[in-house]
Amino acid sequence: MSELVPGGNLALPGGALKLRVAGPFDVSALVTDGGGKVGGDGDFVFYNQPDAPGIRLRGDTLAVDPARLRPGALRVTVAVSTAEPGTPLGRLPAPRLDVTDSGGRPVARFAPPRPGRESVLLLAELYARGPAWKLRAVGQGYADGLAGLARDFGVNVADDGPPPTPAPDSGGFLGLVNAARAQAGSPAVSVDPRLASAARAHAFAMAAAGRLTAEGPDGVSVHQRTAAAGYAYVTVGEHLVSGPRTPDEFVAYCLRTGQSRGTLLDPAFVHVGLAHADAGDRYWTALWAAPLTPGAAARTAAEVVALTNAERARAGLRPLAADPQLTRAAQAHCADMVARDFYAHTSPDGSQPWDRAAAAGSRRRTIGENIACGQRSPAEVVEGWMNSPGHRANILKPDFTHIGVGYAGGGRAGTYWAQLFGG
Repeated sequence: MSELVPGGNLALPGGALKLRVAGPFDVSALVTDGGGKVGGDGDFVFYNQPDAPGIRLRGDTLAVDPARLRPGALRVTVAVSTAEPGTPLGRLPAPRLDVTDSGGRPVARFAPPRPGRESVLLLAELYARGPAWKLRAVGQGYADGLAGLARDFGVNVADDGPPPTPAPDSGGFLGLVNAARAQAGSPAVSVDPRLASAARAHAFAMAAAGRLTAEGPDGVSVHQRTAAAGYAYVTVGEHLVSGPRTPDEFVAYCLRTGQSRGTLLDPAFVHVGLAHADAGDRYWTALWAAPLTPGAAARTAAEVVALTNAERARAGLRPLAADPQLTRAAQAHCADMVARDFYAHTSPDGSQPWDRAAAAGSRRRTIGENIACGQRSPAEVVEGWMNSPGHRANILKPDFTHIGVGYAGGGRAGTYWAQLFGG
């Protein structure tokens, strides 16, 4: 695999390619001829027009087959823009382009210098050289927005262009949701553009797969998309739905069933993002979340400790004291499971719970660990542990005197929990 620098070129293998830019960005492409202009508005590929001959956009990934581009096409320019209108790219994580061949093998990677105030970045170009195609790394900021970029390439844009995120309250979605929440005594939610961006990427992924799925054809889960969009959460919920044609039909559908209704009305959520994509059927993704703050993280850990000690009290046992070294080790393990995409007591490097406790400075002689993933609240995770004989034994072990609790959002399961016991 080649690591490119701005201006660098690379001969491409034959066949189709995938170009992915993960994160809170909208990916677009312009197909042009030798004069650098599009042949028509259909040569502009973006979230509202994701297909053209030889090129397809699904979520954060462009699939390009140079041999199938329209006649006369000699160049494909790849751009990224901010998912939230008016947000400069400099406020977001630096974008990175990953190119793979038809077999999924890495071809090239390009991480341009971090943009500044620009809202669009010309990232790279695929261009013809005789019968072959090459890739050029560009990394040039563009200050006039996505509509201005399209105009300069010859696309007919009547106004400032469609907003990068389809209006989440189209059809009164937010009003319907907050009316239902108010009736249930839950606080109102507001739209977060990061959640909307992640929801849009996942809706397109489901449309590409042709089915409802928590993990798209690209192997990325809806929760991993949320983390990649830059939203760190303390609690999260999702609706993955197909069929409804309008936001009001979507809300009505969610309110009809128990679990879906509970998610929509959950008082813990403060933000939401909604999007849909069409592929014969209409696929919807709604993401509900509350942001992770130091206070929220501390309250979550404290609630797990309190619930654990309540179970020990019922068994006539002394409460466990919170231990900062065990807490650091438990938190690090949760973060590691998210970052390295695994779920186990043994880390990929072979370390065990007692190794992690010692590395965090703990001198406890006896160490035990409970882990869990997917539970959305302290009450749910402690209940799950108590319903499992091995985990219950750790919680009720008389020899343990101290505890550390870790929590991390993201990864395939959405939430990862750890209790590290010491005695």
